[in-house]
Amino acid sequence: MEPINNGFGGASGMSRSMEGGAAGGTLPPGLTEEEAEELRVELSKVEDEIQTLKQVLSAKERHAGDIKRQLGISPLSEIKQNISKGWQDVQSSNAYVQTKEKLGQWNESITHSNVYLTASATLDDISQSDAYKKTQEAFSQAGQMTSEALSTMGAAISQRIGTMRSSPSFRSFEDKMGSIRK
Repeated sequence: MEPINNGFGGASGMSRSMEGGAAGGTLPPGLTEEEAEELRVELSKVEDEIQTLKQVLSAKERHAGDIKRQLGISPLSEIKQNISKGWQDVQSSNAYVQTKEKLGQWNESITHSNVYLTASATLDDISQSDAYKKTQEAFSQAGQMTSEALSTMGAAISQRIGTMRSSPSFRSFEDKMGSIRK
């Protein structure tokens, strides 16, 4: 008899030609030769059914892929859908729900604590103070002045470089450098 082909390029661990039971050629205790032969026949049938099911599954997967292509469903859209479904599953999981509830409780505890309320009130007081407003205005003006100064300096440098490029000495230098590159 021939070895059973499992569809993956080789024979399965059990072949139909195996005679006598276990690999050592002896039957397990309490098993007759007739029972062993029945089990080998049943194993052969089950392995054949497994092979048939693998082939059917493979054909169904190819068919599903063809239908998806016809519908314009790309692998990327499938991944997006799987991620979305996975995220929904995570959000509905007990661990996520319990963690979210606990974080909500902590947030509530922190935001209603005296330390938080005092710090928040202090920050509000600071942001409303004249000193804070004057400092903020001064920094804003300094930023604008710095921006204007850098812009003016950049324009002056560009103009100076343009003037230098027009000068006879720069042209002479440029000619010499050009002759070196050639």
